[in-house]
Amino acid sequence: MARRRGPPWRAVLSRAAWLVVLAALPWWLGLPGLLALAASVVLLQYRLAEAHAALIRRGLNWGLPGVLFALQRALGGDAFAWGTALLGALAGYTLLAGLEAWLDRDMRRAPAAAPSAEWPELAMAPIGPPAEIIELQPVQWLAGAGELLDPLGGRVVYRANCYRFAAGNRIDDVGPQATFSPCGRWFVARLRRDRGVLLWDRRRERQHWLRGWQLVGWHRGRPWLARREGDMPLALSAVLGEDDVEDA
Repeated sequence: MARRRGPPWRAVLSRAAWLVVLAALPWWLGLPGLLALAASVVLLQYRLAEAHAALIRRGLNWGLPGVLFALQRALGGDAFAWGTALLGALAGYTLLAGLEAWLDRDMRRAPAAAPSAEWPELAMAPIGPPAEIIELQPVQWLAGAGELLDPLGGRVVYRANCYRFAAGNRIDDVGPQATFSPCGRWFVARLRRDRGVLLWDRRRERQHWLRGWQLVGWHRGRPWLARREGDMPLALSAVLGEDDVEDA
């Protein structure tokens, strides 16, 4: 439930009454009271409610003139007394300003909220990930009649529709044309009668038999394929519908 506030003139009257009370009291009674208020707001700054801390601050600001008026009255009310009161006001409000700044130090350290963009900036802002120009490295098909040099070492022998690798791996039922990726991770062979391609991920030991697809080129060590010549190439991850095809 929201707390109702009184009229503004009530707050002014209460502060003026506080000033008059301290002006009527002897200065040696009012000054310890102000010092006690200052000590409480410093020592209990993390325990006091925000409303109570604000009330004490207002009490210090309005109470200081009352104590200074009581001081000049005690000194006789002459020019020296008024000069002393003015010097006291200068020193007192300087100390109060320093106290206010010290109490509000955490508020000044808090980072300011970033200004929100206006609607023209939002309307002109790009949507989605930044575009990337993909240039495919062309495929260099090698005739497997005899032997092929393996980029990872050794030789690959093609006999009777079968590729045999130096490490003992073999791939059957493929045609004589094959190629390696630039880094040697992928081995690709055309299927017999050019019905598609076989892709062998040698790092992860996975084979993909893709019938009806053609190898178009390489990008960042990964194969890109198309259904037929002139179609838009697709990455292997898009062809397989998977996201776990790692970069070379």
